[in-house]
Amino acid sequence: MQTVTMYTTAVCPFCTRAKQLLSAKGVQRIEEIRVDSDSAARIRMVELTGRRTVPQIFIGQTHVGGCDDLMALDAKGALNPLLNAA
Repeated sequence: MQTVTMYTTAVCPFCTRAKQLLSAKGVQRIEEIRVDSDSAARIRMVELTGRRTVPQIFIGQTHVGGCDDLMALDAKGALNPLLNAA
């Protein structure tokens, strides 16, 4: 299973929803990078994604986007193959 990295904040309902979906898909570990307590991490997130909102989710080296993007990926059947890519 691919490594999942998620830029998050302490209080973020979209982050919680994304984590719940990933957990339901069998993801046991998510590397969380808190951007509310680390301004350098927030700058890095914006540089990598061009976005300022959380969550920002990476599966392996692929930037998925935010929670809505993750849900859309799942709805079209593309989340499982991405998670299970070698």
